Amino acid sequence: MTLEAVLITGMSGSGKSVALRALEDAGYYCVDNLPPELLLSFVALELQNNAQRVAIAMDVRSATSLPLVPAQLKELRSQGVIVRPLFLDATTDTLVRRFSETRRRHPLSSSRAASDGDEPGTDRQHALVDAIELERELLSDLREQAHVIDTSVIRPSQLQAHVKSLLSAPASQLTLVFESFAFKRGIPVDADYVFDVRMLPNPHYEAALRDLTGRDQDVIAFLEKQPDVETMYKQIEQFLSHWLGPLARDHRSYVTVAIGCTGGQHRSVYLVERLAAHFGESWITLKRHRELDVG
Repeated sequence: MTLEAVLITGMSGSGKSVALRALEDAGYYCVDNLPPELLLSFVALELQNNAQRVAIAMDVRSATSLPLVPAQLKELRSQGVIVRPLFLDATTDTLVRRFSETRRRHPLSSSRAASDGDEPGTDRQHALVDAIELERELLSDLREQAHVIDTSVIRPSQLQAHVKSLLSAPASQLTLVFESFAFKRGIPVDADYVFDVRMLPNPHYEAALRDLTGRDQDVIAFLEKQPDVETMYKQIEQFLSHWLGPLARDHRSYVTVAIGCTGGQHRSVYLVERLAAHFGESWITLKRHRELDVG
């Protein structure tokens, strides 16, 4: 019996607890804040118990032993365990806002910065930013080996749905994730490739199309008439067709392709839908519309 082990790591405040709850709802046996020193023995115990799916969350509180994890994951794979690492990330501004709103202390913040009530607010914010950047550095190796999920502008329900959809795909094959987004709300930090389509004709300026989306037939008909839209589609399709084979041979589990327009409503949505339909004939394909999805 094969064991699937999901390892959730990421930035403090990025939503690891939300992701872990989603996996618990999906039937995974979940353990939060497992020290890396216990990872191999924990998985060995679960194998003895004939477990099929476990999810483990680790964070920077185990900073001194996190360097052990990459070699441990390699060891688990050599034992036949299906290892699926996920890394939750968010922009620094988003993380600062979340810590400020909840008044939580960052795990790497000094005790003085967290407790000195007379310290100016700007100094506390600078200390928080420094802690976040240090955390990024400490977790960089784990991020490099994981599929990254950007939680900057999504709600907990959206994150839960996205985690479940990712893990529903077979682990042994490359999965393509197409994501539409609005540049005005920032570029997704989880994107492997980003395509800017803001120069294409914009249905927003057509009164009858303004409130529709790139999934509506009237918008589709409008964009299909635009030569530049067809050119952009073909160039993205050709680029991905050329490189997906080498990416799969490089043992990539996920590739996220982000397509952005001004509002994330028309052009990017249309192209994501069309590309997902095309590549879905040959590859495992997921799609997300960051500005439209309601979780």
